[in-house]
Amino acid sequence: MTHLYTPGSPRDIQHQVEVFTDDPATELADMATRLSRFAELGITMEGQDVLDDIATDMASKSGFLYAMVNAFGRVQTFLGLHNPPQESGYPIVGRTMSRAHGFCPEVIQRQRGLPLPNVAASPRFQSNEVVDAIGIQSYFGSPIIDEVTGLALVTSCLIDPEPRTLRDATRIQGIVRDGVRAVADVLKIPTPPPAS
Repeated sequence: MTHLYTPGSPRDIQHQVEVFTDDPATELADMATRLSRFAELGITMEGQDVLDDIATDMASKSGFLYAMVNAFGRVQTFLGLHNPPQESGYPIVGRTMSRAHGFCPEVIQRQRGLPLPNVAASPRFQSNEVVDAIGIQSYFGSPIIDEVTGLALVTSCLIDPEPRTLRDATRIQGIVRDGVRAVADVLKIPTPPPAS
């Protein structure tokens, strides 16, 4: 359930943060750890051309209209972003979004990939703010796990208004995983070795 959480006393309302889990205290502690780790790594909450290029590459290889490299702090910030052309008639996504919207919050919480080739076939995911605003029918996302903190710091994802087949899901999730590796390399996030 999404709600605003205010740490401290009721009078301390200057730090309201939208939370998306059932455990706000842990979620906010994790957010504080992420923000500290972003500072240590020199990761700023703003778009970067090189990450936009990675997002565009993922979109091009997959045939998806949208691709994002998403950092989780006080809001979701798209450090890398690929939109459809302005003249396409599709909605254009900005650089920030609520922490609770879309499917990347689920990826952050579960700390593993989430392939949804047909969003409508998954009752739990078939409606949320982004699905309704953009008309998402397919989503593929994976986290970048920081070896130092053990937390998912960033996600890479693809979204599209057309569903995909299960047959194509493995290929598309592979594109997202390749994007995760490229982003981790650019941001110098040390990741755990692959499971054998």
